[in-house]
Amino acid sequence: MICDSHAHLDHGEAFDHDRESVLLRARRAGVAAVLNVATSPADAAATVATARGLEGVWGAVGIHPHEAAACSPAALDDLAALAADPVVVAWGEIGLDYHYMHAPRPVQREAFARQLERAGRLGLPVSVHSREADGDTIDLIRRHAGPAGGVIHCFTGGWDLARACLDLGFHISFSGILTFPGAGPLRAVAARVPAERLLVETDSPYLAPAPRRGGRNEPARVVEVLECLARTRGVSATEMAATTTASFEKLFGVKVRTDGPPPASSSPPG
Repeated sequence: MICDSHAHLDHGEAFDHDRESVLLRARRAGVAAVLNVATSPADAAATVATARGLEGVWGAVGIHPHEAAACSPAALDDLAALAADPVVVAWGEIGLDYHYMHAPRPVQREAFARQLERAGRLGLPVSVHSREADGDTIDLIRRHAGPAGGVIHCFTGGWDLARACLDLGFHISFSGILTFPGAGPLRAVAARVPAERLLVETDSPYLAPAPRRGGRNEPARVVEVLECLARTRGVSATEMAATTTASFEKLFGVKVRTDGPPPASSSPPG
């Protein structure tokens, strides 16, 4: 069975009309667990409700760097209250994005630091977004992250960033970007990450793997990411699934059920 370590089932309206069907397709494709990740105070309650209501789904609450201006003390308290629900196993999506700059850098850095500290106090691992902000990401994690560690989600950086994150005890998660034809350098990084620190994700509804790039992504397609990662590392998909599931369980402190219905096929729907 496979785990999708980062999806947004409640972000916008992408899954409003077929969320349960999407999860059923994922289960039939062999996906046993999905981490449903919030991006703002506005979608956090729905994220937790979905995790509470659907088998095999856990939740993460946090404020994305695009929404950093919303990171008030009151908002953090509200998120902490949601995080008391046992289905919440991580704090995220948090971090820095210096590409789009939807919030000024000082605002992003302050929001990231405060959320790292809040997650640390709650004993939760963090799910981190980092784009064109390698130095500040590492610096703030080093100074503010708690002992539960976390994961750099949708990793697209080079080996220097990966090694720095690994040295801080973090996991590395790869998305559909790993399957893109031009992602050779990223696959080279994926080949070097210690197996016990690897995770796979979809970042649904974004980043559909090749050749479906541009369409709506969904958790069933994490199978294609995993198969690409397995080929990159020269191991079987079965071994890669077992490795990444063990990493998911250890990082998020959960036990993934594997006694559901067997996959209907070996690949997600077209």
